Amino acid sequence: MKIGILSSGGDCPGINATIRGVGKTAIMHYNMEIIGIHSGFSGILNKDVEPLNERSLSGILNLGGTILGTSREKTFRKQIADDEGQASIIKQSYDELGLDCIVCIGGNGTQKTAHLLSEIGLNIIGVPKTIDNDVWGTDITFGFDTAVNIATEAIDRLHSTASSHKRVMVVEVMGHKAGWIALYAGMAGGADVILLPELGYDIDKVNAAILDRAKRGKPYSIVVVAEGIDVPNKRNRPADFITKTIEEATGIETRETVLGYTQRGGNPSPYDRNLATRLGGHATELIANKQFGRMVCMKGDKVDAIPLSEVAGRLKTVTPEHDLIIQGERMGITFG
Repeated sequence: MKIGILSSGGDCPGINATIRGVGKTAIMHYNMEIIGIHSGFSGILNKDVEPLNERSLSGILNLGGTILGTSREKTFRKQIADDEGQASIIKQSYDELGLDCIVCIGGNGTQKTAHLLSEIGLNIIGVPKTIDNDVWGTDITFGFDTAVNIATEAIDRLHSTASSHKRVMVVEVMGHKAGWIALYAGMAGGADVILLPELGYDIDKVNAAILDRAKRGKPYSIVVVAEGIDVPNKRNRPADFITKTIEEATGIETRETVLGYTQRGGNPSPYDRNLATRLGGHATELIANKQFGRMVCMKGDKVDAIPLSEVAGRLKTVTPEHDLIIQGERMGITFG
């Protein structure tokens, strides 16, 4: 069999480990041929590909980013659904390349596109990738652990400067619609206030919690906010709005730190390397068994797969019943 593999959407620690997991399993165990597709889905249209072998897959397990490159093709994704001509070109390229399957590594948008490709007759396997951990149908995505580690280390470092200067430190982490990074890093980093897009917040309640800490002899606070929380002016960064509002309301010196792309750059954690390897290997196993139109996933500690039709267009978000939120509230942490 001849397998194509691509990565689409934002870069993420663990993509190369996944490419390696798929490729080495295919070559060494199943004697398959592997073709790397450059720059996401646009690489199918342009037939921008290269053969991958054991040598080209060596030494990439610990590398961040993606050796195949990536792109965000939002217009392209719409065209797949709306433009039969575009779909025909993709199908033609797939056939001309002699592919038996394409492995699509990516987040929610990628899995939606993967489902649409499956609908037009291509053999597709999806592998969930995102630091946001918001892909429906899997308990965890690779990249999330690395991002949480990076954010937690940053929060740890801010504790010392916050306590030294008796300041409030506002830390903005990634997460547009899902607050998984903010929740896990905030809890692991000992934050006093954690604001998530799913829960909303009352800024007066936040200010009251910070003032209450000061009255109890705790003159500094750590506030962790997800980038997707609601703010009055959408052009403002949440950290900027929260910082200014807290300082004005409490009179306590307040500073902000925006972690940005550092959370998804660099080498994957050991956990993410192993997770990506397991998911990649299972993707190849599905191909060998001709179980197409599915996305590999984690259910507890077991690798599984679910239909792409169940994943497309859905989002996994934090709920108020999450045990970290319940435990945090019991310990006096404010969630807005």
